[in-house]
Amino acid sequence: MKRFLGAILPLTLMAAGCSQPASALDKPVAAPAAKRFANEGMGLKTAVFAGGCFWGVEAVFSHVKGVKSAVSGYHGGKSSTAKYDLVSSGMTNHTEAVKITYDPKIVRYDELLRIFFSVVADPTLKNRQGPDRGAHYNAELIPVNAEQRKVASAYLSQMQASGKWSGRIVTDITPYRAFYKAEAYHQDFALKNPRHRYIVRWDAPKIAALERMYPKNYRSSFIRN
Repeated sequence: MKRFLGAILPLTLMAAGCSQPASALDKPVAAPAAKRFANEGMGLKTAVFAGGCFWGVEAVFSHVKGVKSAVSGYHGGKSSTAKYDLVSSGMTNHTEAVKITYDPKIVRYDELLRIFFSVVADPTLKNRQGPDRGAHYNAELIPVNAEQRKVASAYLSQMQASGKWSGRIVTDITPYRAFYKAEAYHQDFALKNPRHRYIVRWDAPKIAALERMYPKNYRSSFIRN
């Protein structure tokens, strides 16, 4: 599992593989278009998503048109323990998350939700995604304002009623508390390490699914932090 690499990855970027069973996200789900559009007004907006390992969440959103930045980090917990080796222990009350800045004229929050649940996170899994286990890998929507909270709640209800997923939707809507930027070596990780075994196995397929399923939203270039 990815968390076991925490102490040594900064030094060696070891290509340790994951041997856990494949998740449902090996078969991306065509999430429904939102019935409740986000009304976000003018100017750039911020959104926070937790969907398991932040490498893949960041990588997908970095390829979405309208996204201006995607920053890997830790949501919740305390600043003193917002460190990869500690968060990976599962004892710090953080989740791995990504804060994105986007232009709602190009991509709305509800469209980001659709992309997230189509190719990034399996909403039927609790405290795990892909090969990674623990509360710090929980899938969470973390609205930063009332409009995002209403849109997120409506979309989760729509997802449950859609029948697209065989299991119950368990993704949480979590109040925004604090976001701490992760260590520099985590930023743009998929771009810098395209041959890393974890990226090849788990995250490159997500980017390929984004391009295939949402060509109008896909951008070939990777937005760097």
